[in-house]
Amino acid sequence: MNSAFFLIPKNEVVYMSINSTMRQALERMEYHRYTAVPLIDEFGKYAGTITEGDFLWKMKNTPGLTFPDTERILIKEIPMRMINNPIHIDAQMQDLLSLAIAQNFVPVVDDSRVFIGIVRRREIIEYYAKLPETHSR
Repeated sequence: MNSAFFLIPKNEVVYMSINSTMRQALERMEYHRYTAVPLIDEFGKYAGTITEGDFLWKMKNTPGLTFPDTERILIKEIPMRMINNPIHIDAQMQDLLSLAIAQNFVPVVDDSRVFIGIVRRREIIEYYAKLPETHSR
């Protein structure tokens, strides 16, 4: 089994452009109640994952920054403290599981590193929870 089995396609995923503003990202994350979202560049390639913590550190390290000022800060100007590694669409379960242990979701890319969706840890856990036991008690 490979990662494609669990793929949530890009058109069903909340993601942001690295050219979006900090305010746009904050409002979108608040609306969807997400703590992190994948980022794409102008070519549709996966560019990283921005988190609430990244925004907090930006606020802390930018004296005088107010919420209205966040309209002038592009996401690409914000240091990302967490590296959310992507997998290739053909990645096997072992590769997916090793990343899903540390990440709530795993970005999925094609041969050109174009972002095509995510695999959430939740679906992986649900899949394995539904498997019949293979050993006797």
